[in-house]
Amino acid sequence: MLPKIILYYGFAPVADPEALRLWQKTLAHSLNLKGRIIISRHGINGTLGGDMSDLKKYVRATKEYPGFKKIDFKWSEGAGDDFPKLSVKVRDELVTFGIPDNLEVNEKGILGGGEHLSPEKVNELAKQLGEDLVFFDGRNAYEAKVGHFKDAVIPDIKSTKDFVAELDSGKYDYLKKKTVVTYCTGGIRCEILTKVMKERGFDKVYQVAGGIVRYGEKYADSGLWQGSLYTFDKRMVIDFSELSELIGKCDACSEPTKQFHNCANVFCHNLFLLCQECGKDRKNLECIHEGVVTSSNQ
Repeated sequence: MLPKIILYYGFAPVADPEALRLWQKTLAHSLNLKGRIIISRHGINGTLGGDMSDLKKYVRATKEYPGFKKIDFKWSEGAGDDFPKLSVKVRDELVTFGIPDNLEVNEKGILGGGEHLSPEKVNELAKQLGEDLVFFDGRNAYEAKVGHFKDAVIPDIKSTKDFVAELDSGKYDYLKKKTVVTYCTGGIRCEILTKVMKERGFDKVYQVAGGIVRYGEKYADSGLWQGSLYTFDKRMVIDFSELSELIGKCDACSEPTKQFHNCANVFCHNLFLLCQECGKDRKNLECIHEGVVTSSNQ
């Protein structure tokens, strides 16, 4: 068995989300895959783990669905037990921005979003524009604690549904005169974020094609990315090379670390960034510190 993990999304009209859910659940279950699949009338979003041969069968079958042939499936190493179970759900949105009726999609993707830039184009544009280019983090703020693009703007976001209000607050209006390159893990959040930003007057808004994952595959730690990448599975963080910079700091003592810990309360969804020593002390796993972050798979 060769365990792998795939990360993917596809925006395309789905006439019957429930029928697609039943098919996807049957398909993934028959191939012994575990992970999360979200379906809406706008498309599909998933992260699955399993044997490489089974995942390949899943990819081939999923690409046969109208509009899903273009999906970019991103592969990474797995441990075989990265997800506890298989979850396939229908939701109003693939990513919870709180604007399901404001999205229009066709088989080419979201209408009105920012232009996709390949990793090579990202570096070229950054070199050309210098300080006139700004990287804008499209993830939850806690994800950026262990890794982000150089000098990126990191909004104070606990979940993606906070983005609309955050942009409407006006605190980022100064960026409207600059070239903005948004980025997120695999790209899906930026597909919607760039549309939201463009509707609010951010004219020169781009997104990293394939997200941090594709950029890291191309440049590892020799480009503009710094640190580790947070992942929504048992691994929690991954590095692109042995040269990854350790930029995270322990919530308890400020020592360098990249290790997230779950709250000691099983009903709590908070995460703590703790060094090895502080992680041994149960009091550091309780919700008593300022700046505690809340996990979200969006």
